[in-house]
Amino acid sequence: MKYLYTALFLIGTLNSFAQKKWTLKECVDHALEHNISVKQSMLDIDLAKQDVINAKGNFMPSLSANASQNFNFGSFIGQDGSRIKSDSRGNSFGINSGVTIFNGFRNLNTYKQAKLGVEASQLQLSILQDDISLTVVNSFLNILFNKENLKIAKEQLTISLNQRDQITSQVEAGIKPRSDLFDIDATIASNRESIVNAENSLDLSLLSLSQNLQVSPVDFNIEEVQINLTSVSMAYSSTGEILSHALDNRAEIKNAELNIENSDFGVKLAQSAYAPSLSFGAGLGSSYQHKQGESDVRSEYVMDPNNPGSIIETIVPYGFNAQIENNLGYNLGFNLSVPIFNGFKTKANVSKAKINREKSILNLEQAKLKLTTTVTQAYADAKASLKQYQASLSSVASLEESFKNVQNKFNFGAATSFEVEQVRGRLVNAKSNLINSKYNFVFRSKVLDFYMGKPLTP
Repeated sequence: MKYLYTALFLIGTLNSFAQKKWTLKECVDHALEHNISVKQSMLDIDLAKQDVINAKGNFMPSLSANASQNFNFGSFIGQDGSRIKSDSRGNSFGINSGVTIFNGFRNLNTYKQAKLGVEASQLQLSILQDDISLTVVNSFLNILFNKENLKIAKEQLTISLNQRDQITSQVEAGIKPRSDLFDIDATIASNRESIVNAENSLDLSLLSLSQNLQVSPVDFNIEEVQINLTSVSMAYSSTGEILSHALDNRAEIKNAELNIENSDFGVKLAQSAYAPSLSFGAGLGSSYQHKQGESDVRSEYVMDPNNPGSIIETIVPYGFNAQIENNLGYNLGFNLSVPIFNGFKTKANVSKAKINREKSILNLEQAKLKLTTTVTQAYADAKASLKQYQASLSSVASLEESFKNVQNKFNFGAATSFEVEQVRGRLVNAKSNLINSKYNFVFRSKVLDFYMGKPLTP
């Protein structure tokens, strides 16, 4: 029953996704929340944070404990330094601690570099989220475009069917030749083919968006959005304002700047190998030994109370606790290491770090040039799509008048069905171009807003 309930819950969840109509904001939010690359990027941030914790640990003293169990056969060196011919077993225990006092600021620079790693990972996530958002917005607008194209195709079929009824009446009345019926039937077949093509394009665009959202494509649909461009104009007069904002705020540029700062720390870390290092250590330890098959005893020499001036040997217990206490020792010490020569490895590492810094500077310049090109191209595309939209508006208006005129002529027998279809074909193409240019302009405008830091969704 538990598995049955789970299956029913999953099916219900999928159905709820399929039956709902997705808004643009829901699409973008869902993609950002469930995209695998985004989740991986978030894990990269978590990894970078662990590097910071690890770097902090370099400032703290180390502490370790050790214990050993040894078995000796034949002979061994006793606690007093003499060789004893006997099998034995022994234990040793110790605690050690150490702390780095100075190592050329390596720990400090490692910590600062780790903090930059977190910032860089967060910027990478921001870049990825921006790319996904743009992709989703483009896919959403593509669906709206295909929906309008489908409406036009269905409208054309309706017009053709009405026209066929009219021609049939005229043919039966002897006003039109029967060949006109063949022509309109061919047009109707072409209209139906256009509907099929438009439906396929719509289905593919819906499939593309559902895959981006990682939801089931079954019955997937979006909320109808009416985009009416009553007054069309460019929101920005030039690329200057957009480019200035983008160069100051875009994550790509900030990430490239962080890479330069990161390479600076890389140079400092490489140079730290030239500096001496100083550390402090402390420890304590003790040991225990036992002759196999014998009791833990030892000899002690004391003054003979019955014979002053004489020394007598006495045997006393010398068990585990007594040995541990008696053998307990402490140590404190400083360790200074001064690098003198290591086969030019440090010199080579410093040179490599400086070269990497030069590369990161060039990468920043390249990122700025790429962003400048992208923004300039986006502005040119938006401007061109605006002109295309305005031209398409004019073309549709002219062709609608032309189509009305030729239709009237056809109704009075002054034009052939071939002439009507020629004008109508041009009108359909013009309307399709108008829709395409409209959504193209909307998307290009969104791209410019995107580089200005404005949200892509309402």
